[in-house]
Amino acid sequence: MPEILVLGLGNIILRDEGLGVRACERLLERYTLAEGVEALDGGTLGLHLLPYLDGVRDLLIIDAVRADEPPGALVRLEGDAIPAALAHKMSMHQFGLSELLAVGSLQGTLPQRIVLWGMVPTVMEPGLDLTEPVAASLEALVDAVAAELAAWGVPPVPR
Repeated sequence: MPEILVLGLGNIILRDEGLGVRACERLLERYTLAEGVEALDGGTLGLHLLPYLDGVRDLLIIDAVRADEPPGALVRLEGDAIPAALAHKMSMHQFGLSELLAVGSLQGTLPQRIVLWGMVPTVMEPGLDLTEPVAASLEALVDAVAAELAAWGVPPVPR
């Protein structure tokens, strides 16, 4: 079981809604993760992800985030700010993320540290491509996730 889990969330057939999954894929293309760190495409699995939290000390979530910022802007949330941000749902999978965090908290299996790195989407409609603002900021999001892991003492190694 990994001590640190990077969890990319979203639905890749709804354009920018899938940016968390796309960023997770790009992270694995660009970097080799340190021992004890695992990256997972969580898609829209919601509560089905609960077993993946067993034994995880630190959780880094990558997802689309609603914020009062322009499309493509990066957003970092930590701890209690995450459920507060999820109160304004953008998509169905965020119901699952809210439930996942709530059930993990009730069971006492929630990781000690939870950080969400996200980006403000442009559109979440059928389609496979990210919009221009989101695609243009995807590398910056991956860099932010890599920097977060480095700050946690597990720097990813460029491929």
